[in-house]
Amino acid sequence: MLLLIFLSIISCKQNNSEEKIPVEPDNGIGDGATPPKVFSFSENIEEAHNKTAFMMKEAVSYDINLEFGGKTRLEGTVSMTTNSSKVRLDKANGTSVIYDGEQVYITPDTAKADGARFDIFTWQYFFAMPFKLTDPGTVWEEKEPKMLDRTKYDTSRLSFESNVGDSPDDWYLIYKDPDTNRLKAAAYIVTFGTAQEKAEENPHAIVYSDYKNIKDVVMATRWSFHNWDSEEGFGKELGEAQISNIKFFSPEDDFFKAPKKAKNITK
Repeated sequence: MLLLIFLSIISCKQNNSEEKIPVEPDNGIGDGATPPKVFSFSENIEEAHNKTAFMMKEAVSYDINLEFGGKTRLEGTVSMTTNSSKVRLDKANGTSVIYDGEQVYITPDTAKADGARFDIFTWQYFFAMPFKLTDPGTVWEEKEPKMLDRTKYDTSRLSFESNVGDSPDDWYLIYKDPDTNRLKAAAYIVTFGTAQEKAEENPHAIVYSDYKNIKDVVMATRWSFHNWDSEEGFGKELGEAQISNIKFFSPEDDFFKAPKKAKNITK
């Protein structure tokens, strides 16, 4: 009897010991370890520009000097919240255009409003494009690689769901740098004030260069604009923009608020 009890105790100890032995995972495929995240075309670009760091900032401003055909098209300072919900353009001539999140205004109210609504949305979008590629309402379609400056770039077509922004019929053909994953270029059409079919007869392209690291965010400081064709690619340079004095900041409460005498712009 004593012998049976003794053997039973030994057996229980052995079983308990076996249950407590930790299982060391092998590090091969199928070991249950979390796999690295696989990024999409658009996510790769946003990651390369450090969208996370950009969106952690409240607002950003930059000086823009835009020329077409050797003549100044726009000179001033663009300020915007990093999610593009509010934008302000202070031109060198003293005119300001303000998007308060709902309406577009121009001040002083005697200023010419021609092109003001186009300016307030277009140039801030070109600046923020690397951080807006996965915004709600974006639609992506993979395309064949295309050549630019003797280099083959992966491309994908960006379009938008209906009722997204001022010009939902716009589309962009995005070029991704094969070495850095940065945004290299974007062919596009402008449907603001015109039909999509008409706009597609005259597409253009923007090429980004002279990238700088500003507070861990990668941003281009030179844009060049070109004619563009789906078969021939990039044509003659039409103009360029110099981007400088890029700063992140926290705006005052009324920074994006239009003054009382500002004029509302609906078109």
